[in-house]
Amino acid sequence: MGLSAGHWSLEVSPGLGGIGLKRERGHHQACIMRLALGLGRHADSGMLMGQGTSGHTGGSGGCPGWGSVPPLIPVLAAWQRPYLNIFKHFRVEEWKRSAKEGDVAALTDTRLKGTIYRIRGSNPASSYLQLPRAGTQSLGLTGRYLYLLFRPLPRKHFLVHLDVTTEENQVVRISFSNLFKEFKSTATWLQFPFVCGAASEGTAQRGAPAAAPADARWTCLVLDLPSILALYLSRRYSHLRGVKLCCNLLVKNLCTSDLLFEPGVTLAQARLSDLSCRGLAPMPRELAFPVPKGKSWHDLYDYIRFPCEGPKLLHNSIQKSFPSPVAGDQALEEPGCPLVTLSRAVCDRLSLAQQTTSPKAVPHRCPVITKSIPEVHLAVPGPPRAVPAGDPMLEEKQRLHVAGDTGQPLPLGDGGIHVYAYQSRGQTTRAVPGSEEGLVPDPILKLRTIIGFGGCSTKWALWTRDSRAVVYPCHAVIVALLLETGEQRFFLGHTEKVSVLAVSGSSSLLASAQAGPRSAGRLWDFPTGACLCLFKTCLQSLVSLSFSHSGAVLCGVGKDVHGKTMVVVWNTAQVTHGGGVTVLAKAHTDVDIQAMKIAFFDDTRMASCGRDSVRLWRVRSGALRSCPVDLGEYHSLDFTDLAFQEGPQQEPEQRALFVCSRSGHVLEVDYENVCVRSARRLLPAQPQGDGQEQAGNGSGPGIAINSISMSLTFCATGSEDGYVRLWPLDFSAAVLEAEHEASVSSVCISPDSHKVLSMTATGNLGYLDIQARDYSTLMRAHQEPVLGFSVEGKGKQIATVSQDSTVRVWDLASRQQLYDFSAAEETPCTVAFHPFWKMLACGFDSGVVRVFSLAASDLLLEHKQHRTAITGLTFSPDGNLMFSSCLQGTLALYRFEMWKSQVLRVLGNVVARDAGSGADTLVVSGDSRLLAFVGPSKYVVTVMEACSLDELLRVDISILDLHSTVLDSAVKVCFGPVPQGELLVSTSSNKILVLDAKTGRLVREVSPVHRLTCSSLALSKDSQYLLTAGDKVIKVWDYRMRFNINFQVFIGHSEPVRQVAFTPDQEHVISVGDAIFLWDFLAAPPVRSSPARAHSSASTLPLRSDSSSEKPKDVSETPRQTVPLPLLSSPPCLDVSSVHPAGFPSIFSESDREEEADLPDSSGKVANEHKDSSVLVVESDGNEEPVVRPKVRQEGPRSPGKPANAEPRKGTKTPKSQCSIRPDSYRHFTARFKASVLPQSFLSPPAGSELLKLKAVIGYNGNGRGNMVWNPDTGFFAYSCGCVIVVEDLHSGSQSHRLGHAEEISTLALSHNAQVLASASGKKDGDSHCQICIWSTQDGACTAELFHHETQVQAMAFSWDDKFLVTIGDYSDQSMALWSTHTYELMLSTRISEPLHDVAFSPGSHQDLACVGRGAVMFWLLEQQEAAVRLKVHRAPAPDVLGLVELTSLCYGADTLLYSGTNSGQICVWDTETKSCFMTWEADEGEIGVLVCRHNRLVSGSNTKRIRLWCVGTVQELRLKGPDARSGSVLLEHEITLDGTIVSAAFDDSLEMGIVGTTAGTLWYINWVESTSIRLISGHKNKVTEVCFSPDESHCATCGEDGSVRIWALGSTELVVQFQVLNQSCQCLAWKPGPAGVWPCPGESQHVVAGYSDGTVRVFSVSRTEMELKMHPHAAALTAITYSTDGEMILSGGKDGTVAVSSPRTGMTIHVLADHKGSPITALQCTRKQYHDFGAEGGELWLATSSDRRVSVWASDWLRDKCELLDWLSFPAPAGPEGLDSLPPSLAAFCPWEHGVLVYVGFGLQKETLFYSLRKKQVLRKISLPAFATSLSLSPAAPFMAIGFGDRLLRLQPCPAGAPQDYAGHDDTVHFCCFAPSGRRLLTASHSAVLVWELTGA
Repeated sequence: MGLSAGHWSLEVSPGLGGIGLKRERGHHQACIMRLALGLGRHADSGMLMGQGTSGHTGGSGGCPGWGSVPPLIPVLAAWQRPYLNIFKHFRVEEWKRSAKEGDVAALTDTRLKGTIYRIRGSNPASSYLQLPRAGTQSLGLTGRYLYLLFRPLPRKHFLVHLDVTTEENQVVRISFSNLFKEFKSTATWLQFPFVCGAASEGTAQRGAPAAAPADARWTCLVLDLPSILALYLSRRYSHLRGVKLCCNLLVKNLCTSDLLFEPGVTLAQARLSDLSCRGLAPMPRELAFPVPKGKSWHDLYDYIRFPCEGPKLLHNSIQKSFPSPVAGDQALEEPGCPLVTLSRAVCDRLSLAQQTTSPKAVPHRCPVITKSIPEVHLAVPGPPRAVPAGDPMLEEKQRLHVAGDTGQPLPLGDGGIHVYAYQSRGQTTRAVPGSEEGLVPDPILKLRTIIGFGGCSTKWALWTRDSRAVVYPCHAVIVALLLETGEQRFFLGHTEKVSVLAVSGSSSLLASAQAGPRSAGRLWDFPTGACLCLFKTCLQSLVSLSFSHSGAVLCGVGKDVHGKTMVVVWNTAQVTHGGGVTVLAKAHTDVDIQAMKIAFFDDTRMASCGRDSVRLWRVRSGALRSCPVDLGEYHSLDFTDLAFQEGPQQEPEQRALFVCSRSGHVLEVDYENVCVRSARRLLPAQPQGDGQEQAGNGSGPGIAINSISMSLTFCATGSEDGYVRLWPLDFSAAVLEAEHEASVSSVCISPDSHKVLSMTATGNLGYLDIQARDYSTLMRAHQEPVLGFSVEGKGKQIATVSQDSTVRVWDLASRQQLYDFSAAEETPCTVAFHPFWKMLACGFDSGVVRVFSLAASDLLLEHKQHRTAITGLTFSPDGNLMFSSCLQGTLALYRFEMWKSQVLRVLGNVVARDAGSGADTLVVSGDSRLLAFVGPSKYVVTVMEACSLDELLRVDISILDLHSTVLDSAVKVCFGPVPQGELLVSTSSNKILVLDAKTGRLVREVSPVHRLTCSSLALSKDSQYLLTAGDKVIKVWDYRMRFNINFQVFIGHSEPVRQVAFTPDQEHVISVGDAIFLWDFLAAPPVRSSPARAHSSASTLPLRSDSSSEKPKDVSETPRQTVPLPLLSSPPCLDVSSVHPAGFPSIFSESDREEEADLPDSSGKVANEHKDSSVLVVESDGNEEPVVRPKVRQEGPRSPGKPANAEPRKGTKTPKSQCSIRPDSYRHFTARFKASVLPQSFLSPPAGSELLKLKAVIGYNGNGRGNMVWNPDTGFFAYSCGCVIVVEDLHSGSQSHRLGHAEEISTLALSHNAQVLASASGKKDGDSHCQICIWSTQDGACTAELFHHETQVQAMAFSWDDKFLVTIGDYSDQSMALWSTHTYELMLSTRISEPLHDVAFSPGSHQDLACVGRGAVMFWLLEQQEAAVRLKVHRAPAPDVLGLVELTSLCYGADTLLYSGTNSGQICVWDTETKSCFMTWEADEGEIGVLVCRHNRLVSGSNTKRIRLWCVGTVQELRLKGPDARSGSVLLEHEITLDGTIVSAAFDDSLEMGIVGTTAGTLWYINWVESTSIRLISGHKNKVTEVCFSPDESHCATCGEDGSVRIWALGSTELVVQFQVLNQSCQCLAWKPGPAGVWPCPGESQHVVAGYSDGTVRVFSVSRTEMELKMHPHAAALTAITYSTDGEMILSGGKDGTVAVSSPRTGMTIHVLADHKGSPITALQCTRKQYHDFGAEGGELWLATSSDRRVSVWASDWLRDKCELLDWLSFPAPAGPEGLDSLPPSLAAFCPWEHGVLVYVGFGLQKETLFYSLRKKQVLRKISLPAFATSLSLSPAAPFMAIGFGDRLLRLQPCPAGAPQDYAGHDDTVHFCCFAPSGRRLLTASHSAVLVWELTGA
């Protein structure tokens, strides 16, 4: 049921009847189902509003989880499928949920043979029948069509009101009446005139609407509600809210459905005419009018469908009118709609209705831009949905169709087909599916080079110990540059610019800190580049960082939060041993510090200098102390740097310290006497001298010295005049100088004293080679951010333009700057390389465009067509044209010929003035024919003919999303590949729109792309990859969106990325922003198929050799290092998991092949490509390991190059498959990621003394595959939930459980005699193989454990005589094992070179089995002779017409038939005798993962959420026709759409009933005969966030990350009520307390309060099944919530640490407590107390716990508005991880059995539980724990604690002392546990599974 307020919806399942929770037993249908399947529950017919079925044929019980349904697409809820009888469902005759006013009576109509309702009266306001009863409620019916079966009273006027809710929660009233004279509409009301028909055509009204004629007919009126809203109001339909039938009507029924019912057609006729293929269904019996024999339905009744057309073009439809009516008895035919024969009277009324209701043209806010905007058909009404990057359910179902295609749309209700877009080619295409995992390789980019230096400061560049490398920062990246090779190494991890660097004396450690208010420091292991430690510096911005020589001490200087200078000394000695960084000492100082260094001879001594001060520091006894140096006359100097004197070992007091200043002074400080020993001053050269600077004591202005560095023999200084000078230690005269272009900011002498490193203020880095007297520039950099770039045609050079007003040209290989362009009074804005000539164009802010010759370094051309700054500049790819644009919107076109250019055309006001600037402002298509840009406004994209600037197309971006609250504008454009003709547009709403460049129609949409606006985008030449830049990150996308995760994110930039592009050879990617980044693009180049590929044998296995050219491109992991050589053929490849591999050269490594060259029969000849070459024999002789031999025909001719016989070699290892990429198949199992591990210790209770017993498990693991089994003969029914096998009695609903697995169970298999159950799960910690358990179904005992597969078990199957069990591994394991069920010993094992998805034994032969994998079926023949076992295999490839597909599922049919499904929706039929496919048909739009066949019927299940029933009786006849067989004789009998992808199914022998499991965590009972689907088992799909009991313990409530709150009946674990809030996560909940034993409470209904991630609190009434209150007391997400003990107050805690006290009666927030602010609240609890307990007034005691290990205890009197803090507890803990999110939660609770005591668990010094006395203010006792607890609950009735741990352990701890008992059953962290009020039950939650325990011995 969907309520309009607050974007939330509510669903109620069939477990609830009446107004309370009284359960009612249903009708005969439910009884039939119980008898057939053994249903003792879930078949109730009592329903509430918005509930499940009430017994009609088309309903389905249950409560689907809506978390997986896209909120913008109206998908029919499962309980409303296939239709909903409204009168029957809401029991109108009882008038409890419906209202009547006036003369409303129920009558029995003999003609219609049923009950009808008569509504009489002259006033519509006083005579009506209304659903629902209250106007504040909502029906919540989401069906597309509303069917009204009615007849107007003769000569009277009637009126019908329909209230519908739009997606925007706007309520719109749709009214129709024969009283209305014309169509009227407002924003919230549509009034349609209704023309009443008559039995005879002569009395039919042909004029204006009037009173009903005397012989008015019974009418079936079908209203297409979404189309009505879309056509007349341009709104999107959500659900039907209410119906009001007013005055003068006879009404038989109301119905909603997504199906279009055809009246007058029987079920048999529908099957014969194949109506289901056209989206039609026969009218259900409950809705059908009786037709006497020999009569026609249309002769007796009227059928009106309004609007009469099919699915409307709701997207991009400027104006849509109805087609002309069909006169007479002619059939009305329309695209996508059925052929419906209408009587003439009905056609006349339709004609008039169209005249009066056709939507009128509404003037748009801007003129029409495109001449014809193409139509985009939607399977359900609504605008085109964005294709989320990580949503495969949307991506896989996107289909492209031919322009102008008028074929039928697919049937509705699939819930997944969202966008139909047209392509310009003439055939329907589908994106080739790839791996569901993501892009490969991962990562696809590798940082190769950074051109840049500095960022925050240009002072920091350091030598390594061996003087061979230089370490320097480049914005947020630290670079280590090796001088000899020029290779760069990168240290990545900082998120802001690096402000300081320091290297230890041995160069083993590197320290760095980043700028910003929270300056974080990092310690790196320099040799490996690994970050050893991340620590808080406690400083806002560091100005200096210094390492001690040993690397054990680190010293930093900066400002604290108050702007005061602070010195911090850290101990880093333990970092290399796994320890952390600790603070040795810190001190505040009032003196200025510019530089501070630790003495290399003593780790405890430091020196600092700054303005007016030089100080000596020392760490002693944990304190940092300093003393000033007596500067004497130099006390007012501004000191800039210092250096300790190098030299042999001597006393510290005898060392000297040199300090330099901005006045040119160099002071030598006496360390012992703390005074100045001598002073020198750098003065400018005197004219009369020799021009050499002197360092003396003269007067006059000196040269400012910025840096000083000392060695054993000389000193180096860097000064403001741009010189680096080398001095002897007496500073007598400079011995060497090096001049720079700008002032030198820092110098550093190398450890070997051979080089001097220098840095300048303009970002130049270089070094002076003293011996060679040569200077080398290492790096130059832009001083400001780079705005854009252009790559030279060959990709060797790049030109950049920057905010520093320069244009620079760089050599990418050497990173050296080649050219530097600048203008005196102009600023360059954009730059572009000519694609072929050595020519560079540059646009300036003056409007001038200049073209430079790089060869001559000269100005070639100058154009002045613009008057303002140039915003766009580009060349066409053929080099003939150049385009430029400016801020005024002017666009200019130039032609280049022979180094000359001419202006062809200039247009004004065509480019958007606010579109920004850059190299990609103007883009040209690859064939140089089209030019695209944003303009003339930012909402419009214009496409022009490049050679003439003639406008071809304009697309208004702002109208593409009709329902956006803001106008969307275009940001950047990019052309796609020429053949596709696509244009990519990035928008301000973080989308990328892919448009057809010729027509402007929307092909697809990607959203969201970046957190902020996408600033640049580029497409690779092969159209496989898309680059986008936004904020500070780069994303590489799969352009076709084929994967589960379609992008990879790359960081490194500290500022927004301005532009990103591929190099011309597509081997590199360039991104610019703060610096220039060059990345290696690691994707494999496009693979061209060799001739051998086309003609190779169709029955061979794919190769695994890296050098094979046949490796599909979607499984390439790394780029090829060598050019692949084509092979002559494709030899078969199959190996076994033993020491004897198959002897095929293609599977060996290079060394293997060299060894084999010496073997006989290894002549390198190639065998004949006969089909028998694909048959291999696997043998096992007794105890020997099985081996594989190829069986080759001896009599056939042999072609050279392939061995005739290849014997296996012994003593070699089997090569592991190199293809570990997940196949493109949802059928393939992938275990859910878990961060938890198994416990190290386990205190299992002694047998018979267990206090806890697992009573029930709520949930079904929808992530499993084939993890549900049911035997219809014995009734055995089992399924998996996490690591637990649940065996359920379908008669009583009782559960028993099989506990033996520790990991998630992947699949189950049941023997055919139902005596043995096999289950498989992943490997435990310490095990090297997966676990397979064999269970006896009689006593539940585990009889055997099997270990063979290494990763996961994909599927298992028993032979039909139950003698064998076959198991296959997943795509990483790729092995098949055969087990004997007599001894459960491994008979043989085979490794396959491709992933397998499913396996099955033949029912006709116990020796035949088959499995499916990549593009082929493998037929196996098992031959057994005594102890020897032989296994033959034949690989049969899929038909060529299917292309590259995965065969994902299979099942054997009648006789010699085998059916297999594909990931593209086809079903293939195979002849098991000839091993060939003789028939295929398109069975679904998505992947078929489940097939079940019985006799002549076949059931298919797919990821489109549909199960379909097929009649395949004629397939056996078609087998004789061979390849000429067609699929026309396969009949679709029925289909049912469920709530998720189908993953498991089990049916009876007649295929009339069965059970189906979906990924939504639901198990459904399916009855094909009655067309019903009833929910058997349901659970949360995502993580359960909290659980709680009702006061009387008859029910429990759970909430989850999917936004749902679910109420369960504990007796039957049946879902009773579900409240669903869309687009939010429900984080916490609580049940309102009430008197024990009474439910519901007298005088009021039961309530549940829930807290959500948006900060809201919602109160739900369980008995009334509605939301009663919504509050918003928090700005952040809620983390804890509870009721006060009397239920009058709601206490809620948020992620920001605030606690709010709100009243559920008034909805007001009374108190907001900020005592815990800054740390999330983890627990809230209230308890009653004595009035004067603890010296505080009030009757309630409550506590709040936050994640920072603090607990506050409060006393409250809510009636007096008092809230007093009683106690504040802070529990100690060691220094832990940086973020609190990684720590165990802090939890506290009042002890129920010990008054005045609270219990605390959390991260601390010890792993323990603390009992704290509020009276004594001390810890009373402690109980040690095996690990830190993740959940805690205390029994109210007995002294027991339940504690959950992160290692999947549940512990029951008796108190105060007792032996703890540990319990298994969870496959992940036990993140929540809760005792019932009586203490007899316990709820635990682990991810999505909820376990119900019973205390037996308490």
